[in-house]
Amino acid sequence: MITALNRLVDLVEENLTGGFDVRDAARTLGTTEHHLRRMFSSLAGMPLSEYVRRRRMTVAAADVVRGEQDLLHIAVRHGYGSAEAFGRAFRAVHGAGPGEVRRDGGPLRTQPQLRFRLTVEGSERMDTRIVDHPAFRLVGHAARVPLIHQGASPHIQRHITALPKEEHSRLKALGNIEPAGLLAVSDGLDPDRAEGSDLTYLHGVAVSTDTPVADDLDTIEVPAGRWAVFRTAGPHPRTLQAAWAATASEWFPSNPWRLRPGPEIVAVLERAEDFSTATCELWLPVEPA
Repeated sequence: MITALNRLVDLVEENLTGGFDVRDAARTLGTTEHHLRRMFSSLAGMPLSEYVRRRRMTVAAADVVRGEQDLLHIAVRHGYGSAEAFGRAFRAVHGAGPGEVRRDGGPLRTQPQLRFRLTVEGSERMDTRIVDHPAFRLVGHAARVPLIHQGASPHIQRHITALPKEEHSRLKALGNIEPAGLLAVSDGLDPDRAEGSDLTYLHGVAVSTDTPVADDLDTIEVPAGRWAVFRTAGPHPRTLQAAWAATASEWFPSNPWRLRPGPEIVAVLERAEDFSTATCELWLPVEPA
Protein backbone atom coordinates (compact mmCIF):
# COMPACT_ATOMS: atom_id res chain seq x y z
CA MET A 1 0.00 0.00 0.00
CA ILE A 2 2.87 2.38 0.75
CA THR A 3 4.19 1.85 -2.79
CA ALA A 4 0.72 2.54 -4.20
CA LEU A 5 0.39 5.78 -2.21
CA ASN A 6 3.76 7.04 -3.44
CA ARG A 7 2.78 6.21 -7.02
CA LEU A 8 -0.49 8.08 -6.37
CA VAL A 9 1.53 11.16 -5.37
CA ASP A 10 3.47 10.83 -8.64
CA LEU A 11 0.22 10.63 -10.61
CA VAL A 12 -1.02 13.78 -8.91
CA GLU A 13 2.15 15.59 -10.00
CA GLU A 14 1.86 14.31 -13.56
CA ASN A 15 -1.73 15.55 -13.85
CA LEU A 16 -1.80 18.80 -11.88
CA THR A 17 -2.55 20.94 -14.92
CA GLY A 18 -4.19 18.29 -17.09
CA GLY A 19 -6.78 17.28 -14.51
CA PHE A 20 -6.27 14.57 -11.89
CA ASP A 21 -8.92 11.80 -11.75
CA VAL A 22 -8.77 9.62 -8.62
CA ARG A 23 -10.90 6.89 -10.25
CA ASP A 24 -8.39 6.53 -13.07
CA ALA A 25 -5.57 6.54 -10.52
CA ALA A 26 -7.22 3.75 -8.50
CA ARG A 27 -7.61 1.61 -11.63
CA THR A 28 -3.97 2.23 -12.56
CA LEU A 29 -2.86 1.19 -9.08
CA GLY A 30 -5.06 -1.92 -9.01
CA THR A 31 -7.13 -0.87 -6.02
CA THR A 32 -10.41 0.95 -5.31
CA GLU A 33 -11.13 4.65 -4.98
CA HIS A 34 -12.77 4.00 -1.61
CA HIS A 35 -9.68 2.31 -0.14
CA LEU A 36 -7.23 4.73 -1.76
CA ARG A 37 -8.97 7.82 -0.38
CA ARG A 38 -9.27 6.34 3.13
CA MET A 39 -5.63 5.26 3.32
CA PHE A 40 -4.38 8.58 1.95
CA SER A 41 -6.41 10.74 4.33
CA SER A 42 -5.53 8.58 7.34
CA LEU A 43 -1.78 8.66 6.68
CA ALA A 44 -1.44 12.17 5.21
CA GLY A 45 -3.71 13.87 7.73
CA MET A 46 -5.68 15.60 4.99
CA PRO A 47 -8.15 14.55 2.29
CA LEU A 48 -6.71 13.65 -1.10
CA SER A 49 -8.80 16.40 -2.72
CA GLU A 50 -7.27 18.97 -0.36
CA TYR A 51 -3.74 17.78 -1.13
CA VAL A 52 -4.40 18.06 -4.88
CA ARG A 53 -5.76 21.60 -4.41
CA ARG A 54 -2.76 22.67 -2.32
CA ARG A 55 -0.26 21.21 -4.77
CA ARG A 56 -2.05 22.79 -7.74
CA MET A 57 -1.99 26.22 -6.06
CA THR A 58 1.67 25.75 -5.05
CA VAL A 59 2.62 25.21 -8.70
CA ALA A 60 0.28 27.98 -9.86
CA ALA A 61 1.90 30.43 -7.43
CA ALA A 62 5.19 30.11 -9.30
CA ASP A 63 3.44 31.13 -12.55
CA VAL A 64 1.80 34.07 -10.77
CA VAL A 65 5.05 35.35 -9.27
CA ARG A 66 7.00 35.01 -12.55
CA GLY A 67 4.52 37.38 -14.20
CA GLU A 68 5.09 36.05 -17.71
CA GLN A 69 1.38 35.36 -18.37
CA ASP A 70 -1.85 37.14 -17.50
CA LEU A 71 -3.94 35.70 -14.66
CA LEU A 72 -6.72 34.39 -16.92
CA HIS A 73 -4.19 32.35 -18.93
CA ILE A 74 -2.76 30.93 -15.69
CA ALA A 75 -6.27 30.14 -14.40
CA VAL A 76 -7.17 28.19 -17.54
CA ARG A 77 -3.84 26.37 -17.55
CA HIS A 78 -4.55 25.11 -14.04
CA GLY A 79 -8.06 23.92 -14.78
CA TYR A 80 -10.22 26.94 -13.86
CA GLY A 81 -12.82 28.44 -16.16
CA SER A 82 -12.38 32.02 -14.97
CA ALA A 83 -9.90 34.26 -13.21
CA GLU A 84 -12.46 34.76 -10.43
CA ALA A 85 -12.76 31.03 -9.66
CA PHE A 86 -8.98 30.69 -9.76
CA GLY A 87 -8.62 33.70 -7.46
CA ARG A 88 -10.95 32.20 -4.85
CA ALA A 89 -9.07 28.88 -4.84
CA PHE A 90 -5.72 30.69 -4.74
CA ARG A 91 -6.78 32.86 -1.78
CA ALA A 92 -8.14 29.83 0.11
CA VAL A 93 -4.67 28.25 0.02
CA HIS A 94 -2.32 31.22 0.23
CA GLY A 95 -4.38 33.73 2.21
CA ALA A 96 -3.98 36.38 -0.51
CA GLY A 97 -5.22 36.82 -4.06
CA PRO A 98 -3.02 36.22 -7.11
CA GLY A 99 -2.91 39.96 -7.89
CA GLU A 100 -1.57 40.76 -4.42
CA VAL A 101 1.00 37.95 -4.62
CA ARG A 102 2.15 39.12 -8.06
CA ARG A 103 2.62 42.64 -6.70
CA ASP A 104 4.18 41.77 -3.34
CA GLY A 105 5.84 38.40 -4.01
CA GLY A 106 3.81 36.75 -1.24
CA PRO A 107 2.53 35.51 1.12
CA LEU A 108 2.87 31.97 -0.18
CA ARG A 109 1.96 28.76 1.62
CA THR A 110 3.77 25.92 -0.08
CA GLN A 111 2.53 22.33 0.03
CA PRO A 112 5.56 20.04 -0.36
CA GLN A 113 5.20 16.86 -2.38
CA LEU A 114 4.39 14.04 0.03
CA ARG A 115 6.34 10.79 0.34
CA PHE A 116 5.06 7.87 2.40
CA ARG A 117 7.33 5.56 4.38
CA LEU A 118 6.46 2.56 6.54
CA THR A 119 8.29 2.74 9.86
CA VAL A 120 8.60 -0.61 11.61
CA GLU A 121 8.63 -0.04 15.36
CA GLY A 122 7.25 -3.27 16.81
CA SER A 123 4.58 -1.24 18.52
CA GLU A 124 1.37 -2.43 20.12
CA ARG A 125 0.04 -5.79 18.95
CA MET A 126 -3.27 -5.53 17.12
CA ASP A 127 -5.70 -8.27 18.14
CA THR A 128 -7.57 -8.98 14.92
CA ARG A 129 -9.85 -11.62 13.42
CA ILE A 130 -11.39 -11.94 9.95
CA VAL A 131 -15.10 -12.78 9.93
CA ASP A 132 -17.27 -13.96 7.02
CA HIS A 133 -20.68 -12.56 7.90
CA PRO A 134 -24.03 -13.22 6.21
CA ALA A 135 -26.32 -10.31 5.32
CA PHE A 136 -27.78 -8.58 8.39
CA ARG A 137 -29.48 -5.39 9.54
CA LEU A 138 -28.39 -2.60 11.82
CA VAL A 139 -31.42 -1.13 13.60
CA GLY A 140 -31.75 1.70 16.08
CA HIS A 141 -31.87 5.48 16.13
CA ALA A 142 -29.91 7.42 13.49
CA ALA A 143 -28.82 11.05 13.14
CA ARG A 144 -26.59 13.05 10.80
CA VAL A 145 -23.53 14.33 12.68
CA PRO A 146 -20.16 15.90 11.74
CA LEU A 147 -17.05 13.72 11.76
CA ILE A 148 -14.67 14.41 14.67
CA HIS A 149 -11.25 12.74 14.56
CA GLN A 150 -10.19 13.09 18.20
CA GLY A 151 -12.13 13.13 21.44
CA ALA A 152 -15.77 12.46 22.18
CA SER A 153 -18.34 13.90 19.78
CA PRO A 154 -20.81 16.20 21.57
CA HIS A 155 -23.26 15.68 18.70
CA ILE A 156 -23.29 11.92 19.24
CA GLN A 157 -23.46 12.35 23.01
CA ARG A 158 -26.53 14.59 22.67
CA HIS A 159 -28.15 12.09 20.31
CA ILE A 160 -27.67 9.19 22.74
CA THR A 161 -28.61 11.05 25.94
CA ALA A 162 -31.82 12.26 24.31
CA LEU A 163 -33.04 8.65 24.10
CA PRO A 164 -35.17 7.35 27.00
CA LYS A 165 -33.32 4.94 29.31
CA GLU A 166 -35.76 2.16 28.55
CA GLU A 167 -34.89 2.46 24.83
CA HIS A 168 -31.39 1.11 25.46
CA SER A 169 -32.84 -1.99 27.13
CA ARG A 170 -35.31 -2.41 24.29
CA LEU A 171 -32.52 -2.33 21.72
CA LYS A 172 -30.32 -4.75 23.68
CA ALA A 173 -33.18 -7.23 23.80
CA LEU A 174 -33.64 -6.94 20.03
CA GLY A 175 -30.01 -7.66 19.04
CA ASN A 176 -29.50 -11.32 18.15
CA ILE A 177 -26.24 -11.67 16.12
CA GLU A 178 -22.68 -10.35 16.02
CA PRO A 179 -21.55 -7.63 16.40
CA ALA A 180 -22.99 -8.07 19.89
CA GLY A 181 -24.47 -5.50 22.26
CA LEU A 182 -25.21 -1.85 21.71
CA LEU A 183 -23.36 -0.55 18.66
CA ALA A 184 -21.99 2.78 17.46
CA VAL A 185 -22.39 2.72 13.68
CA SER A 186 -20.83 5.19 11.23
CA ASP A 187 -22.30 5.07 7.73
CA GLY A 188 -22.28 7.29 4.65
CA LEU A 189 -18.81 8.58 5.48
CA ASP A 190 -17.14 11.13 3.22
CA PRO A 191 -14.64 9.24 1.00
CA ASP A 192 -11.81 11.49 2.21
CA ARG A 193 -12.83 11.29 5.90
CA ALA A 194 -12.58 15.09 6.06
CA GLU A 195 -13.07 16.39 9.59
CA GLY A 196 -16.42 18.14 9.89
CA SER A 197 -17.97 16.22 6.98
CA ASP A 198 -21.38 14.68 7.66
CA LEU A 199 -22.00 11.01 8.38
CA THR A 200 -24.94 8.93 9.56
CA TYR A 201 -24.49 7.79 13.15
CA LEU A 202 -26.74 4.97 14.35
CA HIS A 203 -27.09 3.91 17.99
CA GLY A 204 -28.47 0.41 17.76
CA VAL A 205 -27.90 -3.32 17.41
CA ALA A 206 -27.34 -6.01 14.78
CA VAL A 207 -30.19 -8.37 13.88
CA SER A 208 -30.72 -11.13 11.36
CA THR A 209 -32.53 -10.21 8.15
CA ASP A 210 -35.68 -12.09 9.20
CA THR A 211 -36.02 -10.31 12.56
CA PRO A 212 -39.21 -8.17 12.82
CA VAL A 213 -38.32 -4.50 13.30
CA ALA A 214 -40.67 -1.81 14.63
CA ASP A 215 -41.53 1.09 12.35
CA ASP A 216 -40.07 3.67 14.74
CA LEU A 217 -36.53 2.30 14.31
CA ASP A 218 -34.06 3.30 11.58
CA THR A 219 -32.55 0.46 9.53
CA ILE A 220 -29.31 -0.02 7.60
CA GLU A 221 -29.24 -3.09 5.35
CA VAL A 222 -25.78 -4.71 5.33
CA PRO A 223 -24.93 -7.21 2.56
CA ALA A 224 -22.95 -10.39 3.18
CA GLY A 225 -19.19 -9.90 3.26
CA ARG A 226 -15.93 -10.09 5.16
CA TRP A 227 -15.01 -7.98 8.15
CA ALA A 228 -11.75 -7.26 9.96
CA VAL A 229 -12.50 -7.11 13.68
CA PHE A 230 -10.04 -5.25 15.94
CA ARG A 231 -10.27 -5.62 19.74
CA THR A 232 -9.20 -2.69 21.93
CA ALA A 233 -9.11 -2.04 25.68
CA GLY A 234 -8.16 1.08 27.62
CA PRO A 235 -9.07 4.75 28.10
CA HIS A 236 -12.13 5.63 26.04
CA PRO A 237 -12.41 6.95 23.36
CA ARG A 238 -8.65 7.58 23.01
CA THR A 239 -7.64 3.91 22.72
CA LEU A 240 -10.35 3.17 20.17
CA GLN A 241 -9.48 6.22 18.03
CA ALA A 242 -5.76 5.32 18.14
CA ALA A 243 -6.58 1.79 16.95
CA TRP A 244 -8.79 3.19 14.19
CA ALA A 245 -5.85 5.30 12.96
CA ALA A 246 -3.42 2.36 13.31
CA THR A 247 -5.51 0.23 10.95
CA ALA A 248 -4.40 2.59 8.19
CA SER A 249 -0.82 3.22 9.29
CA GLU A 250 0.08 -0.32 10.39
CA TRP A 251 -2.46 -3.05 9.66
CA PHE A 252 -3.59 -2.46 6.06
CA PRO A 253 -0.04 -1.81 4.74
CA SER A 254 1.04 -5.14 6.30
CA ASN A 255 -1.91 -7.35 5.34
CA PRO A 256 -3.49 -8.48 2.03
CA TRP A 257 -6.82 -6.72 2.64
CA ARG A 258 -8.40 -3.44 1.62
CA LEU A 259 -11.47 -1.54 2.78
CA ARG A 260 -14.72 -1.94 0.89
CA PRO A 261 -17.76 0.37 1.12
CA GLY A 262 -19.98 -0.22 4.11
CA PRO A 263 -20.71 0.91 7.65
CA GLU A 264 -17.95 0.97 10.26
CA ILE A 265 -19.12 -0.46 13.57
CA VAL A 266 -17.96 -0.20 17.19
CA ALA A 267 -19.27 -2.77 19.66
CA VAL A 268 -18.74 -1.89 23.32
CA LEU A 269 -18.18 -5.19 25.16
CA GLU A 270 -17.33 -3.87 28.62
CA ARG A 271 -17.05 -0.39 30.09
CA ALA A 272 -16.56 1.56 33.28
CA GLU A 273 -19.63 3.17 34.80
CA ASP A 274 -18.44 6.63 33.70
CA PHE A 275 -17.24 5.30 30.30
CA SER A 276 -13.67 6.42 31.08
CA THR A 277 -12.37 2.99 30.01
CA ALA A 278 -13.87 0.38 27.68
CA THR A 279 -13.22 -2.86 25.86
CA CYS A 280 -14.43 -2.55 22.28
CA GLU A 281 -14.47 -4.28 18.92
CA LEU A 282 -14.02 -2.22 15.76
CA TRP A 283 -15.63 -3.88 12.71
CA LEU A 284 -14.36 -2.69 9.31
CA PRO A 285 -15.70 -4.08 5.99
CA VAL A 286 -12.83 -5.56 3.96
CA GLU A 287 -12.07 -7.55 0.80
CA PRO A 288 -8.91 -9.22 -0.54
CA ALA A 289 -6.44 -6.63 -1.87
